[in-house]
Amino acid sequence: MAKTKVALLGAGFIAEIHIESYHRFVPDAEVVAVYTRNAQKAEAFARKHGIQRSFSDLDQAITKSGCDVVDICVPNSLHHRAVLAAAKAGKHTIIEKPLAMTLEEADEMIAACKTANRKLMYAEELCFAPKYERVRKLVNEGAMGTIFQMRQCEKHSGPHSDWFYDVSQSGGGALMDMGCHGIAWFRWMLGGRPKALSVYAHMQSGLLHKGRTRAEENSVCTVEFEGGAIGIAENSWAKPGGMDDRVEVYGTGGVIYADLFVGNSALTYSENGYGYAMEKAGSTKGWSFTVFEEAFNQGYPQELKHFIECVREDKPPVVTGEDGRAVLEIMYAAYRSARTGQKVPLPFHAKVAKPIDLWRTA
Repeated sequence: MAKTKVALLGAGFIAEIHIESYHRFVPDAEVVAVYTRNAQKAEAFARKHGIQRSFSDLDQAITKSGCDVVDICVPNSLHHRAVLAAAKAGKHTIIEKPLAMTLEEADEMIAACKTANRKLMYAEELCFAPKYERVRKLVNEGAMGTIFQMRQCEKHSGPHSDWFYDVSQSGGGALMDMGCHGIAWFRWMLGGRPKALSVYAHMQSGLLHKGRTRAEENSVCTVEFEGGAIGIAENSWAKPGGMDDRVEVYGTGGVIYADLFVGNSALTYSENGYGYAMEKAGSTKGWSFTVFEEAFNQGYPQELKHFIECVREDKPPVVTGEDGRAVLEIMYAAYRSARTGQKVPLPFHAKVAKPIDLWRTA
């Protein structure tokens, strides 16, 4: 059977992780094209990774590359357009978080893929990260009893690219960038796509990136789910010293603590410093944690391999567009809660240009 051909939209940090994952871990897929808005950057990315074609026109990358699958790693503001174009061209789509900028966009994207009878996968790597999957399996075995609280923290000193700081392209700050991971993981852990009943959130801005963005740099979001469990997502763009990603699960019969990076790294001391330690690590002088198999440990190869199998074997992905929409709805309610200081019930309905407008205005 011929390889499944992939058009990769984007040439930034996350696209680098995706292309490494395809090359090393997904032998049934072949990346045949890359798109980014800058033609020279697209050509350079293609040369670097041995990709046949490069495009600076999004629609042409989808329609003229001969791809079967479109892998979307572009800024959030382009997600809606890219998915609609892929569906119209009859392509399957896997899309990086968050699903969309608005709930209306999310609904249109899901509907377009259903109408075209094409698969849409929401690329939530925490649902595939080996260490966190071990946690979920322990819970499913009954080791923890009944879950009553979960906590997921992802914190670092700020995004890789300038567009994250521009809310017209990102839609929000730390919550949109990273809180979506925790919210998706809570739903995954509880099984059966549980209904979220309410959201309470607090947000802070003007911390480490004063004047650069009006988005939230630090957020705490508490989600109450049907059945009584709560999930607490803590996210920050204002934490120096490298990436922090950890989970806690509390049940009536036990507790689990898991750190995505500790245990996947080598404690290192260097007086001169060295190249790459881990995501957002900053200086490598002195003591540092040198991570290994970073992409694999975070679940990127596993999610991409899963989606290629779904396309080749005609089976539904375990994380869907509907899951991405549910996460987006919870984040909408979190922004409203951060503004009012009140718990916000779900379902939540709001027609605004982007979620951050529910928290603060220009």
